[in-house]
Amino acid sequence: MGLTAMYGRGIRMASGKVPEGLVLLFVRIAVAGIFWRSGRTKIAEGSAFQISDATYFLFDNEYSAVPLPSDFAAVAATAAEHFFPVLLVMGLATRLSSLALLGMTLVIQIFVYPDAWWTTHMLWAAMLLVLIVRGAGIFSADHLIARNRGE
Repeated sequence: MGLTAMYGRGIRMASGKVPEGLVLLFVRIAVAGIFWRSGRTKIAEGSAFQISDATYFLFDNEYSAVPLPSDFAAVAATAAEHFFPVLLVMGLATRLSSLALLGMTLVIQIFVYPDAWWTTHMLWAAMLLVLIVRGAGIFSADHLIARNRGE
C-alpha cells in the first residue's frame, strides 16, 4: 500500500461517525468544564446554589459595564453556568446551549475582559461554534432523540 493510499485510508477512518462523535463529546465536556467551574466560583461555600456575596460584589463593581441590572446579571450568569454545561455533557439541546454560552462569552469579551480575546475567549468561541455547526455527535441525547424521531 502506497503512502497516498494509507493517507486516504487514515482520513476515511478519522472522518467516521464514531471518531467525530468522540471528538464532539470531548469538546462538549471541555467547554462545559470551563463554564461549570466558573459557575461554582459564584456559589457560597457549603451551599448547593446560594449565590455568594462576593459574586454580587463583582457584578456591582468589576462587571458593572454589562448592560443589565447587576443583581439580575449575577443570577442569570450563575444559573447559565450551571444549567447549560449539564445540557452539554448530556448532549441535550447542544446547539441551543452552545449558542447561549457563546452569547455569554461575547458579553464577557465586550463588557468585562476586552483584552482576553486572543488568550481565552477565541478558544471558547471556537469550541462553541464547532458544537453549533456540527451538533453533539452520536454519543448524545440529541442523537437518540433524532434517531427515535426517524431523522
